[in-house]
Amino acid sequence: MAKFRVNILGCGSATPSARHQPSCQVIDFRDKLFMIDCGEGAQTSFRKMGLKFNRLSHIFISHLHGDHVFGLPGLLSTMGLHQTGGAVTIHVFKEGAKILKQVTDYFCRQSPFEIIYDELTPGERRVIYEDNGITVRTFPLYHRIDCTGFVFEEKPKPRHLIGDMVKFHNIPVARLNDIKNGADFVTENGVVIPNAALTTAPDPQMSYAYCSDTMPNAKIAEDISGVNTVYHEATYDHSLAALARERGHSTSVQAAETARDAGAKQLIIGHFSKRYVEGELLLLDQAKEIFPNTVLANEGLRMDLL
Repeated sequence: MAKFRVNILGCGSATPSARHQPSCQVIDFRDKLFMIDCGEGAQTSFRKMGLKFNRLSHIFISHLHGDHVFGLPGLLSTMGLHQTGGAVTIHVFKEGAKILKQVTDYFCRQSPFEIIYDELTPGERRVIYEDNGITVRTFPLYHRIDCTGFVFEEKPKPRHLIGDMVKFHNIPVARLNDIKNGADFVTENGVVIPNAALTTAPDPQMSYAYCSDTMPNAKIAEDISGVNTVYHEATYDHSLAALARERGHSTSVQAAETARDAGAKQLIIGHFSKRYVEGELLLLDQAKEIFPNTVLANEGLRMDLL
């Protein structure tokens, strides 16, 4: 199966702590790297996890709180010392593009690669990236300031050829790609061999939803309906639901309810408050009561989507 891996570089909230770095993740899709948020220490965690700067060409910023963006100038500066060309696209709200451009124009003025800004619009739902294997789309989140989530969706995979049937019907190599994409085969005598006789079903499509800082809202589950894996902030345990709402965040129970309502297969919770100095097992236990297939984010965690 083709690689679709989530790498957790930081899963704390607000500020770095003895336990966690601020928010940052990297999606490894078939050796293309996509970074989501870039808190302090991101480039150090990037190196520790053995990721390669020259494979990172898109960075997605969910919102303009420091714990999600303060690591970006340093990362771009370091990349400028290692890369010899190409481009990096930063997907960010217009205000963030303006601020970051001022910083990078000063500190990265001799960068050997181009920095491109794709300006996001608050509240929008649109595809902001697409290649031959994956799409990335946005959906609104509900925080104290404008915030967006991201869904990474693998495109449909080709069907699997049945080798013996291909040989039996003497199918030319030039036709195999069309058949893997669902076409029937017509013999020289005009006989139609249906695709179902030549192939088996493709591997399932994988998808990943990133729900950054947000209060619970039923629209989120609608926007990410059917995804395989959800990452959802769970800043507080559910006894602090009132505080979570006041600060525009979710509890572990609310994160689990969103994953359940979206029909997801697994849930990763993160963005933990630094108050949990002994660990986040309380949050995990609360989430599992609602959504059993829940795991805790942690720096260095790698998860292959299945």
